[in-house]
Amino acid sequence: QVQLVESGGGLMQPGGSLRLSCAASGNRFPINTMSWYRQASGKERELVASITSRGSTNYAISVKGRFTISGSTRESTVYLQMNGLKPEDTAVYYCKVDTGFTIEQIGHYWGRGTQVTVSS
Repeated sequence: QVQLVESGGGLMQPGGSLRLSCAASGNRFPINTMSWYRQASGKERELVASITSRGSTNYAISVKGRFTISGSTRESTVYLQMNGLKPEDTAVYYCKVDTGFTIEQIGHYWGRGTQVTVSS
């Protein structure tokens, strides 16, 4: 079973920066994509950013230009550099791993989340 552990969350003032980290272990199949999602209190979980095994990245419009996703699917690690934080970025951030390059290898795994609070 794949297990993911997120870290780096915490309290930050508006305009500040935080760097989230995620490490996956127990992989049976290679990782196709690693992503960061977030869920604010009372709201639905949303995709923040993702990175594929080829290095292609995707960002939510709300964070584009402020956040940067990086890492290595081969090393099972992913990071989210968050700059210019805003109060609306406050949420629990989750790491997600999508495994497999064939139908038989496909799997989806979630971390437990790390809290990010942006407040003055």
